[in-house]
Amino acid sequence: MLKLSYKKLFIIFSWLFIVSCQSTIATSDNTPIYNELYLDDEFEVDSAQSIESEEEVFALDDEMKLMVTEKLLSVRAPNKRAKRLLRHIFAKENIDLAYQSAANLTASQAYHSQTANCMSLTIMAYALAKEAGLDVKFQDVKVPEYWVRNGQYNMLTGHVNLILTEAKVPNKTVVYGRELLQIDFDPDIYKKSFPKKVITKNTVLAMFYNNKGAHALVDQNYQLSYKYLKQATLVDPSFSSAWGNLGILYKLNDLTDFAEKTYRHAIELDNDNLTALTNLSLLLEDNNNLEQARKIEKMLHDKRIKNPYYHALLADEAFFRGDNQKALKHYKRAIRMDNKVHEFYFGIAKVYYALNRIERAENAMNKAIAYNRASAIESQYLAKLNFLKDLEIDN
Repeated sequence: MLKLSYKKLFIIFSWLFIVSCQSTIATSDNTPIYNELYLDDEFEVDSAQSIESEEEVFALDDEMKLMVTEKLLSVRAPNKRAKRLLRHIFAKENIDLAYQSAANLTASQAYHSQTANCMSLTIMAYALAKEAGLDVKFQDVKVPEYWVRNGQYNMLTGHVNLILTEAKVPNKTVVYGRELLQIDFDPDIYKKSFPKKVITKNTVLAMFYNNKGAHALVDQNYQLSYKYLKQATLVDPSFSSAWGNLGILYKLNDLTDFAEKTYRHAIELDNDNLTALTNLSLLLEDNNNLEQARKIEKMLHDKRIKNPYYHALLADEAFFRGDNQKALKHYKRAIRMDNKVHEFYFGIAKVYYALNRIERAENAMNKAIAYNRASAIESQYLAKLNFLKDLEIDN
């Protein structure tokens, strides 16, 4: 059995990730069990550190409302209005946004900013569509587990998008809920037929708070992280991801008993929350509960073995530890499973560079550029490729 020997905490960043909705677990006296998992006394938050309200997250400012009035509401047909909105969002001369994973912004902030992440862009598009009188819903897209490293943390991402439908109109014969179009800020995911499920606005708001709390956790601002993560669980108590991150927060503050209880609560809400299971196994191992930890590790390995991103994760961990040969092996396996993922080629290029195999690193970078669809990432890849070419000339 392949054993994950590294001691990394896995944080669920949910600008692209969500879990299925489930009912809140309650005790026999009808007191929600999750109330026992809050530790307000341990995390005294400065009252001046306010967090965004639901209204602030989805609010449009006057300029955005004027745009909707002038450019969208004048279009009577909902399908044409929806397409006009789509063109406005993606037109370079209008919003012209660049993607940045850490930019967790409200709708109005995203509209006026030069950078935003996928969640912020989706919230912005939702708010604009609602103002334009369109029937719009959030969708959970069931993408494979995908991790991004941030220092000592591996961050799991998922994906959400929007679906615009034609609402039922009195005295008009239409098929209710007929899809007009989807708004998706990841063209690669849009092209693939992943399962989708409509989710609530409350869940998306919980995702927003979860992102903010997770970034505060990485920044070691634990009081603010607690405030955001608690709010995420209050807005949507069934949102397993936020409970899992709250468990990490407790673990980092040596509140191990509460960390374990919170991980287990996250898993009860969603037994497919493999990230919470991973963190639970690490905690059990730290507490010398090796038998139970090994059982969880084997189960996780069996579930993930066919996921190419899992092998990329193992490769990244090996590279982080300086085991370049093992990293090479896992990146190659990931590529054999899916040979059109630009991150795999970028990863293997890093390994070849560390091994001083510059020509192979350059070839891998060329493939990363060929399969990448994001302009911001392409510019970074091109800079690295030019650096490799200079090295090759010098040699």
